[in-house]
Amino acid sequence: MKRALIVLLMFCTVSVHSQPLPKDFDAYVEKVLKAFNVPGAAVAVVKDGKVILAKGYGVKTVGTNDKVDGRTNFSIASNTKAFVGTALGMLVDDGKLKWNDRVVDVLPWFQLSDPYVTKEMRIIDLLVHRSGLGLGAGDLLIWPTNTYDQKDVVRRFKHVPLATSFRSTYAYDNILYLIAGEVIEAVSGMPWDQFVQKRIYDKLGMKNSTLTFADAVKKGNAATPHAEINGVVRPVAASDSAKTNPAATVNSNAEDIAKWMICQLDSGRVKGGTPLFTPATARNLWSVVTPLPVPKVAKEVAPLQANFIGYGAGFNLRDYRGKKLVWHTGALSGMLSYVAMIPELNVGVAVFTNQEIAGSFYSIGWRVLDHYIGAQHDWLTAYTTLKARADSINAAADAKTAAVRDSLSTPSLPLEKYAGKYNDAWYGDITIEQRNGRLFMQFVPTPSLGGYLEHYQYNTFIARWSDPEMRADAFVTFSLHPDGSIEHAKMKAVSPATDFSFDFHDLLLKPVK
Repeated sequence: MKRALIVLLMFCTVSVHSQPLPKDFDAYVEKVLKAFNVPGAAVAVVKDGKVILAKGYGVKTVGTNDKVDGRTNFSIASNTKAFVGTALGMLVDDGKLKWNDRVVDVLPWFQLSDPYVTKEMRIIDLLVHRSGLGLGAGDLLIWPTNTYDQKDVVRRFKHVPLATSFRSTYAYDNILYLIAGEVIEAVSGMPWDQFVQKRIYDKLGMKNSTLTFADAVKKGNAATPHAEINGVVRPVAASDSAKTNPAATVNSNAEDIAKWMICQLDSGRVKGGTPLFTPATARNLWSVVTPLPVPKVAKEVAPLQANFIGYGAGFNLRDYRGKKLVWHTGALSGMLSYVAMIPELNVGVAVFTNQEIAGSFYSIGWRVLDHYIGAQHDWLTAYTTLKARADSINAAADAKTAAVRDSLSTPSLPLEKYAGKYNDAWYGDITIEQRNGRLFMQFVPTPSLGGYLEHYQYNTFIARWSDPEMRADAFVTFSLHPDGSIEHAKMKAVSPATDFSFDFHDLLLKPVK
């Protein structure tokens, strides 16, 4: 049974200048949070180098009155990538690096599964998602929380197969950003987090932002991540794996991210200080390196129809209502973030939420940008409609999965024949054992990925993970040799709604004899 959320407004330091937001903006944000069942959010708006809004809405934890304010930290997840690109650009400005330097010339130990790609990959290639790796390739090495350290991740990552040819196709990845962090350390002499703290946070006065969620909690003002589990929005475990640094571990708040956006919009200039980076680097950060196909958008969000979409050095790029938009989103367990800037109008907006419904931050973000463009659209209705449609599509897919099942089929082998130790070349060991007459699968380095195998049909089972927060049940299909012994097993997420970082489909599980 869903509990109604009491969305309360928390006032904090707000500067209103010559172009304030609409008078009903606070009420609109509250309406959005209620519509999408989001406990709390932080919103920052900057215009012409000034902070228009830096404010919290709602609560940090559902069922409490602990209100979000302008200094409440949220995990901003993949918006971290913009900090990585900027850090590398600063090192280019310092003369310590060139965008087209070979990665192996900086990190001689760097290795991917293809020798040619290993040799030819440049620094810029680490940032722009065109390496040839598949979507989210290798993410199971870093998430959910596991026992691998960063050296293990780098060592194993060289076995992840490429899905396409080098520089031919866009496919979002995370682990190459870990390599980018290693480049920053090798060139600057400082670990990536120290570099960001000293060269970015301290220079911009981002006093409350952190590099790990644990540090954000220690500051005593951090939002709790939430997700809908079995129809109820509730707190979930935070993602705080140091291995995802620097792909996703920045934590920030409305006040600090406003300073970040002002600096970005002003080509790296810092009021009263030396520039963070040069205008040349600003252009490089915001130039398309990897073009993306332009899809036809749904009629409900017709203003989003683009003429170009691409990815730069840690930033997404596209046009919106005839103007260039620089933006990025981020998602970790129970947290979402959105940062968008229109350089031509010198305006930026950031929205952080402690729930996983993207329609909430888009409804707020587009409303802000439209205000400064002088346009209007009912974004809340649009995104509630799209969410309902997506929920219906996902439900239909789940129903189809159940409907096509041959319930009379049986496994080819006795259950004990499927039990044993399996290994994937890049991920590592997985065990299947019999428990109480059933099969139980355990990803050995990842404690939360353990669950019983429910027979689906023939030699396919469904792994039902014991931890309900995973929300990533997966098919497990066994292939047999002619003699009836197991050749290998492959996996695939059951639901289309499963996060792409559960890259089960990249696994090839071979029995260990």
